Amino acid sequence: MPPTLAWLLQHSALNLSVHAGEDRLRTPVRWVHASELADPVPYMEGGELLLVTATTLAAEDREEMRRYVRRLVDAGVVGLGFAIGVNYEAIPDALVEAAREAALPLLGVPRRTPFLAIGKAVSGALAADQYRAVTEGFEAQRELTRAALTEGPAALLARLAAHIDGWAALYDASGTVVAAAPEWAARRAARLTAEVERLRERPAPASAVVGAGSPADADEAADAGTDNTDNADNADDRVELQSLGTGRRVRGALAIGTGAALGTAERYAVQSAIALLTLTTERSRALQLAEQRLGAAVLRMLLSGQPDHARAVAGDLYGGLLDAPFRLLIAEAVPAPPGPLAEHPLHLLTEALEAAGARVGESLLVVPESDERLVVLAVDGGAVVTACEGYARRDAAEAGVAVGLSAPTGPIATAGAYRQAEQSLTVARRRGRALVEHEELAAGSIVPLLADDAVRAFADGMLRALHEHDAKGRGDLVASLRAWLSHHGQWDAAAADLGVHRHTLRYRMRRVEEILGRSLDDPDVRMELWLALKTTGGPA
Repeated sequence: MPPTLAWLLQHSALNLSVHAGEDRLRTPVRWVHASELADPVPYMEGGELLLVTATTLAAEDREEMRRYVRRLVDAGVVGLGFAIGVNYEAIPDALVEAAREAALPLLGVPRRTPFLAIGKAVSGALAADQYRAVTEGFEAQRELTRAALTEGPAALLARLAAHIDGWAALYDASGTVVAAAPEWAARRAARLTAEVERLRERPAPASAVVGAGSPADADEAADAGTDNTDNADNADDRVELQSLGTGRRVRGALAIGTGAALGTAERYAVQSAIALLTLTTERSRALQLAEQRLGAAVLRMLLSGQPDHARAVAGDLYGGLLDAPFRLLIAEAVPAPPGPLAEHPLHLLTEALEAAGARVGESLLVVPESDERLVVLAVDGGAVVTACEGYARRDAAEAGVAVGLSAPTGPIATAGAYRQAEQSLTVARRRGRALVEHEELAAGSIVPLLADDAVRAFADGMLRALHEHDAKGRGDLVASLRAWLSHHGQWDAAAADLGVHRHTLRYRMRRVEEILGRSLDDPDVRMELWLALKTTGGPA
């Protein structure tokens, strides 16, 4: 702590006395300044102890002293030191009364105590306080660095909260709280998401100071079951938000809450934490870019029909993503309406999907094909797909992206899922929608779709189950259906064309009906299947 007026009074070598403002002696002294000007205020910054001999002051004029003292108080002067035995044998009553009225500490300086001695004492104490703050700051930096390297961001936040005697929280790029210390602070931090969002809209580095919290925050601290009554006081905390990231794009944010403004040592600790967390986020970003390159190779293998090689290359990186049904989505940026320049919509979509997966520990594969196109593989029915489906409630211009989402698929049929996603994306762009799922294109009749390019999407969706059946080596249902329809349902002719017995063909057509859930006796169904086969290529 900086030296105070009370500390100066206790300094045995100075022999100072107090004549007014006894209840304000704990005020810190930022500097000592001597001036004989009738109005020294233009040369003051606030926090000074002003020393005078009253050579030019009308020290016995009560009105003049009231105006003089008021100017000092308004300028932030913390105390007035008066030389006794130089121009006056005692401090004039007019000055004492004015100081008491304004509650300005008034100190008597004996003749044998030079002003220089007071200045040296304060300067030495300030230097010692600065040295202590720097030393504590370096120790905090070492402790935070050890925590970051050996235990991770959560441990770093716990050490930081202890150093600043408050709380700390870390937000990811989407503004979601990913860690907080103490535990009760997570709910306090969650209430700052709007402020964090505003911080993210500013180029990094950026910072903001948020006012006191709501009364409910004290209840949250009590609900945490802690006997530390300081937690309840955090309803009136002072919160600082700091962006994380080395470029103009914010990669995350740090929030700290304290009961008062940070001191020098605490500020060193916070700056160290910002640097360490920024390095962590940038290192994570570098790993993410490497993961994207590996993901691009895995995707190419899947699209080329090499799922086993893709699994071998991916290893455990994507968890069980390649062993369970997944969805493939393709997203493209759409022209934004006139307005202020915002962050790239594909970046926002990526962050939203990654944050959704991270919250539940769900793996996803993200491959930027270009600056304007993105491919994602995500677990069917998982948090990532759910987050993506949230875009379906918006139009493309509002979302800034158009997304095509495939039907559930597996590694062996990734190429087909890619085509489905592209077809859905085409429909989304043409219809001005943020998201179109392939399954909705295959629902209902094909006739309404003849007016746009979604016919192929309908066809793939209608025949998908048959293709999946055939891919498992259970029979050639697609070829059998094509032959049967091309011969107008004549069993003998179609069977001869296929080189099988007509009973075999009848069995296959029953399987087609069972799989599709439709009757081949319905002429509309036969027409739609015929058109689907024609659309997907090959002789019919």
